[in-house]
Amino acid sequence: MGNEDDADLSRRGLFVTGAATALTLGGVSFAETADAADGHTTEVVRGTLPPGSPDFVYLPVEVPRGVAEIRVSYTYDRPQVPAGTQGNALDIGIFDERGTALGGEGFRGWSGGARGEFFIRGDEATPGYLPGPVRAGTWHIALGPYTIAPQGLAYTVTVTLGYGRPAPTPKPVYPPERAKGRGRAWYRGDCHLHSWYSDGRRTPGEIAALARAAGLDFVNSSEHNTHAAHGAWADAAGDDLLVLLGEEVTTRNGHVVAVGTDPGTFVDWRYRARDNRFGHYARAIRRAGGLVVPAHPHATCIGCGWKFGFGEADAVEVWNGPYTPDDDVSLADWDGTLVASVRSGGRWTPAMGSSDAHRDPDAVGAPQTVVLADDLTREAVLDGLRAGRSYVAESSAVSLSFAAYGGRGRRAGIGERLRVGADTPVTVRLEVTGAPGRTARIVTDQGVLHTATLPAEGTGTVEWRTTAAYAAYVRAEVRHPAVVPVPGFPGPLAAFTNPVFLGHPG
Repeated sequence: MGNEDDADLSRRGLFVTGAATALTLGGVSFAETADAADGHTTEVVRGTLPPGSPDFVYLPVEVPRGVAEIRVSYTYDRPQVPAGTQGNALDIGIFDERGTALGGEGFRGWSGGARGEFFIRGDEATPGYLPGPVRAGTWHIALGPYTIAPQGLAYTVTVTLGYGRPAPTPKPVYPPERAKGRGRAWYRGDCHLHSWYSDGRRTPGEIAALARAAGLDFVNSSEHNTHAAHGAWADAAGDDLLVLLGEEVTTRNGHVVAVGTDPGTFVDWRYRARDNRFGHYARAIRRAGGLVVPAHPHATCIGCGWKFGFGEADAVEVWNGPYTPDDDVSLADWDGTLVASVRSGGRWTPAMGSSDAHRDPDAVGAPQTVVLADDLTREAVLDGLRAGRSYVAESSAVSLSFAAYGGRGRRAGIGERLRVGADTPVTVRLEVTGAPGRTARIVTDQGVLHTATLPAEGTGTVEWRTTAAYAAYVRAEVRHPAVVPVPGFPGPLAAFTNPVFLGHPG
């Protein structure tokens, strides 16, 4: 065991509050050769982070030549705190000798608080970390104090280097961008999932099997703050399952899912809303071919509430996992953006739903986004999602057809516009299967204007007549009855659609 360095920040007066700032500690150095017979050498660092510490604390590690493997483990204290007081939570990751610059090439992995140890070597790495050579230079262990108890966060970091000949790094194999589709059709997908490559407990293969059982046609890899899973999905994909690649960019001011980016795309997360960096990384997602989708914008977990605004969003995830009142707030907030877009004549943002499944009993594909795409390809699916030609259902048992008709046989489907005069009669038709006895609602920019109870057998048609002067858009909801009455909460969703717009754009 090597030297111990007490890096007590409170005693050194390094107290930084607020923004997504960073602090670099004193470094850890290693000898050029191992000091143990097994070819390994170890150093231990101990320190304490006070309340108000920066979002990221970097521990430099001087790696000499001849190292084939780096292993890191850490522990921290979890003192009892009074109810309503934040305890300790410490995330961890690592950057290599290329540095810690935002958006730079030095990122080598992140596990957040999901693991107490990790390793990196040429041919393999802990899930969430990138295999590859352990080159000489200054590496940085990234500590992320997520929350800190009033008495501070005492931690211990142990770094072990293994010397020897480096193992070759295999070239990653990524899943294909096309699966066997049905031409232009409705395809079902789940774009927010977690495997053991971040804080999930399932392998990609296990997730793929559950996706197939849930009737899905596509999924999106969305690990927290790492793209390390991109090369792990090739064997899980197939002619019947399209695997898109992305990341859940997990900042301290909200989470955003990058959907369908180019293989190997890393999106940095080390900023807050006040830092004015999100727009840069949203554009980077789009340059990589992906969609920018804020996730669970009104979730109540620490750091989950969305604070970056929706100007850069290509879609928004308003239904996340089992439907709860916070999803209803997200849905209502999204509906308000539709009203604003009608008033301004500007762009509108489609809605999505995903499971955010991590482990049993989380159900993959509950809910799922059903998109009208020209084929089962990455490009076609993303085009459909971007255009809002989609609806969200609680499972593959529920199917919707929703359209508006009027003006010499014209028809417009979900995500489209029916161009009719302001007073032209319009018929809105919703067809539902798999929702026995549920309540169907027609929602417009004026609110809920029509409700109907679906037949007990679960298949039914609801029609409503209006004009573009009375309803600038129409969308449909299918809801369960509320098990426990909550004021203002009409019951969990079984399905909902993106809107059909009526009339000529303002």
